[in-house]
Amino acid sequence: MTMTPEQATWFAGTFDRLVQNVGQAVLGKPHVIRLTIMAMIAEGHVLLEDAPGTGKTSLARAIAATVQGSHQRIQFTPDLLPSDVTGVTIYDQNSHLFEFHKGPVFASIVLADEINRASPKTQSALLEVMEESKITVDGVTHDVGRPFLVIATQNPIEQAGTYRLPEAQLDRFLIKTSIGYPDLASAELILAGASIRDSSAKLSPVITTAAVADMADLAATVHVDSAVLRYTAQLAEATRDAPESRVGVSVRGAMALIRAAKVWAAAQGRNFVLPDDIKELAAPVWVHRFVLDPEAEFSGTTAEQVLARVLADVAAPQARQSVAV
Repeated sequence: MTMTPEQATWFAGTFDRLVQNVGQAVLGKPHVIRLTIMAMIAEGHVLLEDAPGTGKTSLARAIAATVQGSHQRIQFTPDLLPSDVTGVTIYDQNSHLFEFHKGPVFASIVLADEINRASPKTQSALLEVMEESKITVDGVTHDVGRPFLVIATQNPIEQAGTYRLPEAQLDRFLIKTSIGYPDLASAELILAGASIRDSSAKLSPVITTAAVADMADLAATVHVDSAVLRYTAQLAEATRDAPESRVGVSVRGAMALIRAAKVWAAAQGRNFVLPDDIKELAAPVWVHRFVLDPEAEFSGTTAEQVLARVLADVAAPQARQSVAV
């Protein structure tokens, strides 16, 4: 069943209220907030590549407070073990039973700070839960619930002692973006409230976590015309055929773009996806999935440049109006 126009209007209004509420704690970054909330509703995850002190923790806390969800922060270090993330089974001498003690990953919003500082073994502990929202420990599966959003961060400056994220893990992130430094006006407002350590603590919840899960289910019913599906497939194929690409966008990446575009369309009050939605989201959803040819990378070519050329070369279909429902 396709989302009705009335449901699309409600969805857009609720989405805007979420963005505005989070924006009270993360000043001057409405587009990043929209992308992150879109990823949460699309049941994906976010990779932030930013310098320290740009508000990554504030963003995670503000979203958790806005949806009445729980929040956990995991500081990734070289000595962090997989069980430190997922949890561990411990034998209780009183009950003579093994009990599972949940790790910090059991939260609505999980901030994985400096994820590339942990070993690949620990990073891989997140693969199952990011893809399936559940964890298997000692043969027993545990559900982490809905919504479940991992916001992972990387420091682009200090690379000593870090581990490159494997392509399989990068492919699990719905989007990659950065918060960046605020503009002058926003910076002045932030400095005026410097005495407040946690600006997200003052936020009032807008909806419940159950309502977020309902929004995710509703967004999945947004209509995507076959021409838009074909256009997305053609773009993905073009990234793989580009001479500068060693690895282009996978099928998972193409599916991720469709999921994101459905939420993006609903957030604008539409019950159908336009080709412009695909174009607008292609960079944050796809750029981190590219593996460039070493010679092209050495010559200064970037994934953004390759994607921009692909978007320019592949003709977009004519937009169609939504079908009556």
